[in-house]
Amino acid sequence: MLITTIDAGLLKKCFIAGTKNLDANKDYINELNVFPVPDGDTGTNMTMTVMTAARALDELEDPDMQQLVKAMSSGSLRGARGNSGVIMSQLIRGFCKAVGDNEVIDAALADAAFTRAVETAYKAVMKPKEGTILTVARGMSDKVTEIFSDAEDLSSLLHDTVQYGKEVLDRTPEMLPVLKEAGVVDSGGQGLICFMEGALAVLEGKEVDLSLDSGSSSSASVGDLEERAGAAAARGHISTDDIKFGYCTEFIVNLASPLSDDQLHAFKGFLESIGDSIVCVADDEMVKVHVHTNHPGQAFEKGLEMGSLSRMKVDNMREEHEEKLIKNASKIAAMNKLKEAAEEAKKNEPKKPVGFVTVASGSGLAHIFEELGAGYVIRGGQTMNPSTDDMLKAIEAVNAEEVFILPNNKNIILAAEQAAKIVEDVHVYVVPTKTIPQGITALINYREGASAEENMQAMTESLASVKSGEVTYAVRNTQVDGREIREGDIMGIGDRGILAVGEVLNDTTMNMLAEMTDEDTSIITVYAGEGIDDEAAGMLCDRIRETYPDVDVEYERGEQPVYYYIISAE
Repeated sequence: MLITTIDAGLLKKCFIAGTKNLDANKDYINELNVFPVPDGDTGTNMTMTVMTAARALDELEDPDMQQLVKAMSSGSLRGARGNSGVIMSQLIRGFCKAVGDNEVIDAALADAAFTRAVETAYKAVMKPKEGTILTVARGMSDKVTEIFSDAEDLSSLLHDTVQYGKEVLDRTPEMLPVLKEAGVVDSGGQGLICFMEGALAVLEGKEVDLSLDSGSSSSASVGDLEERAGAAAARGHISTDDIKFGYCTEFIVNLASPLSDDQLHAFKGFLESIGDSIVCVADDEMVKVHVHTNHPGQAFEKGLEMGSLSRMKVDNMREEHEEKLIKNASKIAAMNKLKEAAEEAKKNEPKKPVGFVTVASGSGLAHIFEELGAGYVIRGGQTMNPSTDDMLKAIEAVNAEEVFILPNNKNIILAAEQAAKIVEDVHVYVVPTKTIPQGITALINYREGASAEENMQAMTESLASVKSGEVTYAVRNTQVDGREIREGDIMGIGDRGILAVGEVLNDTTMNMLAEMTDEDTSIITVYAGEGIDDEAAGMLCDRIRETYPDVDVEYERGEQPVYYYIISAE
């Protein structure tokens, strides 16, 4: 059957199918990353970006085109994570702007939408690099322009476009030497192709599962969490005669900020102290809780310490203590009212002149930034890139007229810049910090009394005074910068790439430092990760002092995951 136009209902199916196919292939896309570090990776970031939009679409019943493209554009932008995720959101945003109020998409409008998508994405990147997702997107756009006037069937048009996109993707190693060296195609471009192939399957009439309530682990929704919790609770069924804790208590905590692993572990420990049959699953935005307890109010109160509560449910499994149940419900209602009043009072607080938002993973690093004046530390970084929406929430929480954002990761800068463009009533400045040491240096160089523009210049210029090193392990075999890297190797990564590779942690760290230091180095600071004890870190610091006797060596507990050490040389 010929498809000459695409209406809102069909476009919705195409987008959700594209999201599902991207999600199904995210692990493969992650494996294409050139740097073999244990991070969130491109496939995960792109999936989480479009999944936010797909869930918004899934909630729309029989939408018109205007409602649909608005949800696609805003959902993907707010969910955007990592460079490829942000670029993907901009492709979607440009496409949606071109579609506008049109009720259907024909071949001519498809051409205009593809063109607008690529233009918008290229504008979002300060220094576009060829051989990336941008190149693949532009190739497909050029193909649509070439053939749309003769296209009678949009299914055939998209098929030929995707096939050409694959050809462009296969050529990306010739455009980026680092891809050729590693023997892979661009991961972002591959992610875009996977998304487009999913959408194409719908147009070709193939049977596609469009449900979002299963298999989408990268962006768990309330429905996902409830399903998992319900299944686990069923496995833990207890005979009524043996019930020790009488109230089946369920609720969702809408998090004020993402929980660290330590915080989630502590919360689970608390639940174990007041009950059993516990299921506690979390993502960045919420925690789904199921617990059998004799004190539902205590569970609710603990949840309120982390955010607001919703979908609260308490069942008396022994059909008794009815008065106590009502009392607890009343208590929670009163607490909710107090919390709402507190939130309303906060909204009425006058804005501070200046506030700082920074990104860090690890309780020690977060504490360091807070000590330096950061008003909000987004828990994230290499293992989990914060979304644009995370940035917007942080800007709001800081409650300042001028806000400086320190991303501290090159893969987070674009998301921060997109957030800065969205905010209307706050002046937001994104300092392009790519590492934790750069973020600390930038914050130290802020000067009271100077204008925002002067501080922005000073903070940015200060980044050149610090060299950063990160020590981690390789998760796969690859070749980067002429170095053969095997899974399990220790890697020392500097500002411009991999500086050292070895099998012994301290030896590799020292080799990395040798590449970072020069005769002008006066201070070396070592931030120990969560798996490094003080004794082991002390031995490394002693070795550094012996090797560099004229340099001051400082030691801090960073508690960061993924990286054994983060080191700065100034």
